[in-house]
Amino acid sequence: MAQPLNHVKEERPASGDDRSLGELFTELTRETETLVRQEVQLAKVELTQKATEVGKDIGYLVAGGAILYAGFLTFLAFVVYLLANAVSLWIAALIVAVVVLAIGAFLVKSGMDNLKTVNMAPKNTIETLQEDAQWAKEQTK
Repeated sequence: MAQPLNHVKEERPASGDDRSLGELFTELTRETETLVRQEVQLAKVELTQKATEVGKDIGYLVAGGAILYAGFLTFLAFVVYLLANAVSLWIAALIVAVVVLAIGAFLVKSGMDNLKTVNMAPKNTIETLQEDAQWAKEQTK
């Protein structure tokens, strides 16, 4: 007994315009998955590079800051002793402490304001994601 024709599947080549909608969708899905994986990898590389640069700079800041701090403390002791010749020792120490605290507060505030402006977003990844979104829209037309 012969089967009806509607049960017979015809094999079609998977190239050109002869591909079915399901095949095209499968290919689009596969390409999109690959694209997303590549974008994640790019973001990792970009963030690692930025973190490495920032880490090295922070190391220099810490080392330099420690040395400057030691010299600064010595200088402050000198200023206190110098002022102690004009006023009593405790007043000299108080004057130096107030000036140092005011300068320190100003520097901390300036540093915090500057850190707020640092953009750690992976710019290249964002740009390529936007390009990928445009490409995906074109593929679905």
